[in-house]
Amino acid sequence: MKEFFGFGGYERTPEGAWSWQHILFVSSLMIIMVGLAVLLGIRNKRKDDKTKNKVLIASAILIDSFEIIKIIIACVKDGSAHPILINLPLFLCSIQLITIPLASFSKGRVREASLDFVSIFGLLGAVLGTFGAAQNYNAYPVLSWDNVVSGITHSISGFAALYIFIAGLASMKKENIYITFIILLSFCGLALIADYTIPYNYMFLRNHDGTPYVIFYNLVKGNQVLYPIIVVVLFLLYITVFYLFYFLINKRKQNKEINNA
Repeated sequence: MKEFFGFGGYERTPEGAWSWQHILFVSSLMIIMVGLAVLLGIRNKRKDDKTKNKVLIASAILIDSFEIIKIIIACVKDGSAHPILINLPLFLCSIQLITIPLASFSKGRVREASLDFVSIFGLLGAVLGTFGAAQNYNAYPVLSWDNVVSGITHSISGFAALYIFIAGLASMKKENIYITFIILLSFCGLALIADYTIPYNYMFLRNHDGTPYVIFYNLVKGNQVLYPIIVVVLFLLYITVFYLFYFLINKRKQNKEINNA
């Protein structure tokens, strides 16, 4: 258990990014994630919203519980409260720590926009936080607390996104797009403040840290004004494209139903 949690440092050599251990572990998480989302989504699709929402409530409790335990263990290992500052929910993936509970417990347009946000970014975060988290598997053994808890929380985000669509909870209303933008821009603003006060690199707004953002970082030669602007614009473009695809697919589906009728 001491070795699993990394107390005193890991003695095992990390298997490395894209090793068969990395691929097997994250693939297993993705299979479980998709399987549960499909199973529970289909089972609850024709049930009332209160019943559907119970699964989201469980997801919210689990993802936040794992994150809190992770921070507590990190503080114990560090011997200080410093890990709290570098584990704030200010990464794109960790925003789900707030939006999934909002989608579960809030009402009205805030709930609808939160459901949309989880739907838009949950699956993307799950893939990027497991298959794409190469730096984690170079730093820690695959079966270690750091990688296991990261894999679980990212998988919960992906599960919630898939479940919302399959169970029919997604609203994806045009009038809520601006709220989704506000949620993202608010977190980006807080992330930028944290990046220069802690300092850290939330939302990868200061540096690419080995992510695909390296393309844009090099393009502007690391300019600390242009680079974060590009990153934020990319987030907004992703939201816009996601909504457009959803509307196009939904419109085609409606036209098909009309023609069949």
